[in-house]
Formats: sequence, structure tokens, C-alpha cells
Amino acid sequence: MPRPEETAVYTHGHHESVLRSHTWRTAANSAGYLLGSLRPGMRILDVGCGPGTITADLAALVPDGHVTGVDRAPEILDRARATAAEKRLANVDFAVADVHALDHPDDTFDVVHAHQVLQHVGDPVQALREMRRVTRPGGFVAVRDADYAAMTWYPASPGLDDWLDLYRRVARANGGEPDAGRRLRSWALRAGFTEVTATSGAWTFATPRERQWWSGLWADRTVASDYAERATEGGHATAARLRAVAAAWREWAGREGGWFSVLHGEILCRKEA
Repeated sequence: MPRPEETAVYTHGHHESVLRSHTWRTAANSAGYLLGSLRPGMRILDVGCGPGTITADLAALVPDGHVTGVDRAPEILDRARATAAEKRLANVDFAVADVHALDHPDDTFDVVHAHQVLQHVGDPVQALREMRRVTRPGGFVAVRDADYAAMTWYPASPGLDDWLDLYRRVARANGGEPDAGRRLRSWALRAGFTEVTATSGAWTFATPRERQWWSGLWADRTVASDYAERATEGGHATAARLRAVAAAWREWAGREGGWFSVLHGEILCRKEA
């Protein structure tokens, strides 16, 4: 039987259009629900750290503590180390790891954080069990994931309807769950947590500049990233269909009064002391 980490692949990959989004993320716009629980001397594990922008922000917020960023993709960690170096942070390090089987002893961290990770893993409940295991008693596991089915926009666009249907099918074929946000609390309870605070947050793209940025990265991602390859190689879409979806993104961005919202589920789970 395949191990959990072998049952899912990262749908997006690390194409420039993907990193355009990932490097925009900060602790403020992506982990606000966690920030009030941070203390200067905490030890934090950031799972699925990607290019390290959130990781670096967390390190700056715990100046007397330490942050470890981990990711399954070794190549992205060089980018994360460069991010930390640019900010002159001495209290952060990075390593390759799989969230299903973390290379840390029990009760190591005050906070274990993951942003947009559980939607891509083979066994999110096992991932949460591992995150719980390496959290010290009284510490927190903090997780935030988008919920694709809950994304909404205006004006209506059949092309964006097609994008959403296609993306969800490709993500599930890759072993993930694109509607993870609504499932986080349920997964946490199954993983053994009893103190779970569930909230939600949203990104909103409404100004012309915001719409151009958001639609542009998705248009490029649809035709040029690992996601595009998986969509065509998996038989989910032709190259012509992907080009039509990309064109729909760009057309929508130019519509007066355009608005797009990305809903996220959030959980802050306290490990029993």
C-alpha cells in the first residue's frame, strides 16, 4: 500500500506564476488568526514554507525564539534561505521534510503552522497528528487553507466557472482536496484535538490593479505551470481549453466593478497541557 506522502502530488509546482502568489503572502495577510498567540521566545515550525515569506515574518515576530521552515521540495528552500538572508534574520533555518512523518521529537515546538498545505497532502488527518505530536503541551497547531468551492466573483463568467470545475477535478486527481477549508475542523477533531477554534478569513481582489495581478497569475498558471501539464496529461483538458480559460481570466479582469473573493478556513488547535 502506498504511503500517504506518495498518494498526492503538489498540483501547482513552482512556476514563476505560482511564486508570484506565494511571495506575496505575509504573516499579516495569511496568518492573522495566529498572530495574537505569538510570544517573543517561541519556537515555531512552519510546514510547507515555500519561498519563506511567511516564515521570515514569523521569525521577526519571535526575536528571542526560533523558526524552522520545512518543505518537501528542496529546490524552493534556496529561495526561502535567500528571503531570510535579505531580512537579516539569524533565528530561522530550513530543511526538507514530509508533514506525514516529521523529523522532530515529540513536544518540540510551541507553534506548528501550515498555510495552504493540507489541501495538497495525501492524508490530512495523519499530517495533523504529526503536527500535534511535535507540538509541546499547551502549544498550538495553526492551519489555514482555501476552499475552492466557496470562491466567488462578479461579474459572472462562464470561463471562470470552467476554471473552477477544471481545477477541482485536477486537484482531486492528484490526491488532494481543493475544498479543504471547510474540512479543517473535522480533520483536527479526527486527529485528536479537543480544543479547536475555527474561524475564516478572505482575500479580496477588487481594484483594477488587484484584479490584473490575480487574474494574470492564474492565466499564466493555467497555461504554463505544472498544473497545466497535469491538466493535459491527465486528460482533464486540452491545450485549447486551457488557453480559453486563461483568456477568460484576462477578460474578467477588465470588467468594470469586478470583484473576486477567496475564502479560507482557519483552525487554531491547542494541545492539552
